[in-house]
Amino acid sequence: MYIREYQHKDESSWVRCRVLSFLDTAYFDDVLKEKNKYRGSSIELVAVENEQIIGLIDIEYENKEGTIFSNNEQGLGGMIWHIAVHPDFRRSGIGSKLLHVAQEKLIILGINYLEAWTRDDEWVHKWYRQNEFRVCESYFHVFIDTKKQLNEIIHCSVENIYPIQLFAHYTGTNKEQIKRDYKRVHECFRYQKNLQIK
Repeated sequence: MYIREYQHKDESSWVRCRVLSFLDTAYFDDVLKEKNKYRGSSIELVAVENEQIIGLIDIEYENKEGTIFSNNEQGLGGMIWHIAVHPDFRRSGIGSKLLHVAQEKLIILGINYLEAWTRDDEWVHKWYRQNEFRVCESYFHVFIDTKKQLNEIIHCSVENIYPIQLFAHYTGTNKEQIKRDYKRVHECFRYQKNLQIK
């Protein structure tokens, strides 16, 4: 296994690796048909074995404070938009190796901290904690798909359009009630890690 920069010819293998790695997680329905392209600067790395992408990490980072993160007083930041390891290659340190190589590049670039968002898979949280990230905040992803609940939330004024499903963010404090009332709720966590010592 070796790590290298992502190349455009990797797109199909990149998408396949990401889809397969998300299938048994809380992000099972976050399917992409093509790889994201970033407006800002980015580090995009892949782990390769036998010419197959078996892991990936995409980090977009700031060249000027406030271009990705708002209200930040910590200097330049980077956001992990994607990190994934093919399920057949998990538990072999590939994710941590990708993160380590990316962090070395970010530190050279003067990036002060790194952020990531994830849902409520405990093994994913354990990985972030083991890699020295800490939770900064959380909110709920709420999936609403019953007619009664949709009618309580959405009032559509367009004739012959009927909502079937809603994806919503809940940022309130009555989390236990939301978990009781809705069938599918995921807590979404923002993790952060300092890269530079000020």
